[in-house]
Amino acid sequence: MPTPCRDDLARQADNTEGADMAKKGKQYRDAVQRYDKQHAHTAKEGVELSKSLSCAKFDETLELAARLGVDPRKADQMVRGTVSLPSGTGTEVRVAVFAQGEAAQQAGEAGADIVGADDLAGQVQEGKMDFDVAIATPDMMPVVGKLGKILGPRGLMPNPKTGTVTEDVGRAVGEFKAGKVEYRTDRQGNVHVPVGKMSFEPDALVANIQAVVEELNRARPAAVKGRYFRKITISSTMGPGVRLDPADLGVNR
Repeated sequence: MPTPCRDDLARQADNTEGADMAKKGKQYRDAVQRYDKQHAHTAKEGVELSKSLSCAKFDETLELAARLGVDPRKADQMVRGTVSLPSGTGTEVRVAVFAQGEAAQQAGEAGADIVGADDLAGQVQEGKMDFDVAIATPDMMPVVGKLGKILGPRGLMPNPKTGTVTEDVGRAVGEFKAGKVEYRTDRQGNVHVPVGKMSFEPDALVANIQAVVEELNRARPAAVKGRYFRKITISSTMGPGVRLDPADLGVNR
């Protein structure tokens, strides 16, 4: 069976989106009718529109989704890394650190929620993973590596590319607590990144969006030819997607 090309994958994603919308509630469907879903807005317009379409009774998270012109099946086109959000995430990030000795002490002083070595690995094996980010010192990777089948599928496996395998665990803990987030392409070449809470001021959300898009543009693989940003949208947790104009964000398509 032939492998689907990127355009086929994009069409499949659009078809899935349409099917999903049919399952949404009345408020969601009503919101979709109140704007032109194909129009590409400036970041500030998009944020303000997303706010007007939000109808949940809790403080939703605003998420940015970027469809990139990459082939994630090829190692040299994988897009992965971290970005520090200037306005923070608005969410308390629980950090676990695999370390021992002085490094473990530094992690605790920096505010890590869980610090351990073999004992922490044992908790993970038992299914106890009450954390959002896992950091490890290089000497702990033989222990952490055995947890790959558990941490990997959840996006929690420490990796040098994301700064989660480091000697300076204190600094890493501080950065993730302050609003540093990870990103990576999925199997369809999409990247999803939370960019703050809907209660944030519009300018704060725009600053976070700008930071994410600039980082994705910086991380563009050299092997990618043609249009890189296929589509950029933002959406609240329960709201519809609002399309953004890459040109307004100062990046080459």
